Amino acid sequence: MRICVFGAGAIGGNFATRLAAAGNEVSVVARGAHLDAIRARGLTMLVGDQRIVAPVRASDRPADLGPQDAVLVTMKSSGLAVLAENVGPLLRSDTPVAFVQNGIPWWYGHGLAPGRPPAPDLSRLDPGGALAKAVGLDRAVGAVVTSSNHVIEPGVVLNISPERNILWVAETDDRPSPRIDALRATLIAAGIASPATRDIRYDVWHKLMANLSGSTVCLMLGQPNTIHATPPINRLVRRAHAEALAVAAAHGVILDDSPEQRYGPTRVYPDHRPSILQDYELGRPMEVESIVRAPLAFARSAGMDTPTLDAIEAVCVSLAASKGLYVP
Repeated sequence: MRICVFGAGAIGGNFATRLAAAGNEVSVVARGAHLDAIRARGLTMLVGDQRIVAPVRASDRPADLGPQDAVLVTMKSSGLAVLAENVGPLLRSDTPVAFVQNGIPWWYGHGLAPGRPPAPDLSRLDPGGALAKAVGLDRAVGAVVTSSNHVIEPGVVLNISPERNILWVAETDDRPSPRIDALRATLIAAGIASPATRDIRYDVWHKLMANLSGSTVCLMLGQPNTIHATPPINRLVRRAHAEALAVAAAHGVILDDSPEQRYGPTRVYPDHRPSILQDYELGRPMEVESIVRAPLAFARSAGMDTPTLDAIEAVCVSLAASKGLYVP
């Protein structure tokens, strides 16, 4: 398959390397020193005691790469305006574009199952409808990822979750389709787990739970996930998690999850700094809109009181805005 990974950073670098090593024709959109290193030496991924090196085509100009069989968008949701401006040359009329982002995705309100409440106003996730115009709802594919990676030097990605590299993909209305079957088969053949899903919004909210009730608290305290093991913080994240579960349920997504499962005494907390904290520390644009504010818009549209999540939102927005990493 001819695949472009748009945003070949940590997660994108992992997937691009695996897909290329499996024999696919892979190209990446990258920039700066990372792009220069990929052009010179290919993409390298370190996983366990393995070192996987894969030659890929690389450019900061999608027009250099040509039409694709599929596009995986692995850049942060805060940077999707760049995609909207440049994605056109990668697309044919039938090219699926899978959006692999954290938080509530821009396409969430389209293709909702009958009986689910309408989504709130999510226009800030796609200002001016730029993504809808550039990509088109017919090309958009839902995607949810579980994989921990870091770019340790230009062109080199460290995969720190070798047992857990998963990418769920589905049509935004959850209908079966040949293009999803083909994409899923290609991912699995490359060593990327891709379980079938009948409800991509379930997967969106399930992943969001960790970010909304956990990663945000790491950001507020400037500490890694291990902070959740301390009793006062554990009580805080449990309250936030319970509120978040109720918000999802109010919008028709009943999660097989609970504060006890997520933050119970037997939980092992990895010494990992979540991406929203890394972005804050490195001065990069932050995914506040998709991870924090959009979920709270669901709560307000349902008329729900979420005092713990409201407090978390206020602090996260203030932190990000004070460094110019988010515009409220």
